[in-house]
Amino acid sequence: MAVDTMVATHAQAPAWKRIGTMREAGLIAIILALGIVMSFASPHFLTFGNMRAMLMSFSVEGIVVVGMTILLIVGGIDLAVGSVVCFAMVLAGSLFLAGVDPWTASLVGILASSMIGMIMGFFVTVVGLNHFITSLAAMVIVRGLCLVITKGTPLSLFTLPASFKAVGQGTFHGVPYVILIFVAVVVLFDFLLRRATAFRKVFYTGSNEKAALYSGIKTKQVKFWVTVLCSTLAGVAGVIYMSRFGAATPTFGVGMELNIIAAAVIGGASLNGGSGTILGAILGIALLSVVTSSLILLDVSVYWQDMIKGCILLAAVSIDHLLHKRKAA
Repeated sequence: MAVDTMVATHAQAPAWKRIGTMREAGLIAIILALGIVMSFASPHFLTFGNMRAMLMSFSVEGIVVVGMTILLIVGGIDLAVGSVVCFAMVLAGSLFLAGVDPWTASLVGILASSMIGMIMGFFVTVVGLNHFITSLAAMVIVRGLCLVITKGTPLSLFTLPASFKAVGQGTFHGVPYVILIFVAVVVLFDFLLRRATAFRKVFYTGSNEKAALYSGIKTKQVKFWVTVLCSTLAGVAGVIYMSRFGAATPTFGVGMELNIIAAAVIGGASLNGGSGTILGAILGIALLSVVTSSLILLDVSVYWQDMIKGCILLAAVSIDHLLHKRKAA
């Protein structure tokens, strides 16, 4: 289990010790370079408003990226995260409109998202389907549920109490609660991946499932609960979005999985499992956020924006494939 030991040792190293030698250094350099170029290309890029908008944007998506990264490390993938985010929104929103207080409605939305993860985990670990097919089916089914719940009509939630709206719109000493929640999630799961025994099994399972199984690790349980975790974090993000926008739209989150997977892979999470870091994934989503903001400020057509993001994803996957092939050789 030499490969597994190497992976685990790397995961245990603090983030600041990995910056100088790993993929994160390249991402930081690219983000800084793009920021410098954009500061000259657009006078609006370095404004407080734009910086705050970018932070708010990638903070909520970043919560989902954390779950996706851990799932990729274990060797899975979830194409349904965008649909689950939307499902948590519309379920919690519809319950609120039916008279349930928003906190209870949000809890139900998150628990229902976890249930979706459990169903996917069942089909992966018990039935034996792979994550790709299972999550693809879940993506379509859950999106259909969103349309059924709302009858295809956006839900206006302007009557949400101020205390609940504060989660997505309020600040603490000038810092948005959304960013504080995001930082808390990142710090928690970065620590768990490096220190917690249960999360160490994620790396072992993803890098060599058979060896992990022979060493006594219950790999199916690991894959099951990581799948549940990914869906749960997507549900949390959905509730935050509902609080932030004061609405729930059945088409929200379409294509979100592209950004989430791209960010995780750009940050170093392998589609073959066994490698990845929370820091890298967050830098990946930060890079995509900077790219998106830059394209908007440069008045690039939204159609070209999707093409450019797709090319970035293709490049990231290609690099991941070539690196994996090189290691295998």
